[in-house]
Amino acid sequence: MAREVTDSDNITWSCAEAYSGLSDSEEKSDAAKVKGEDNKYWVVCTPSGGAKSVRIKLSGDWENSSSDEELLDLIAQELKAEVT
Repeated sequence: MAREVTDSDNITWSCAEAYSGLSDSEEKSDAAKVKGEDNKYWVVCTPSGGAKSVRIKLSGDWENSSSDEELLDLIAQELKAEVT
């Protein structure tokens, strides 16, 4: 399931666990796990307007436990890291 957040530039980011759209199988969920870190998953956030997607690392219950502000902050950090 995707979760949408909108930043201060009015860009809506759609975030979903990596590989979630490919299959409902447990194998795909395992593919999104961050190796070596318990209960951490890769989440891909895609912006409206076709700009570049980013990949962030979140806890297994990120859809419910992460605030919009936390998601937007992690997206901003990743975007900044890609520029430098």
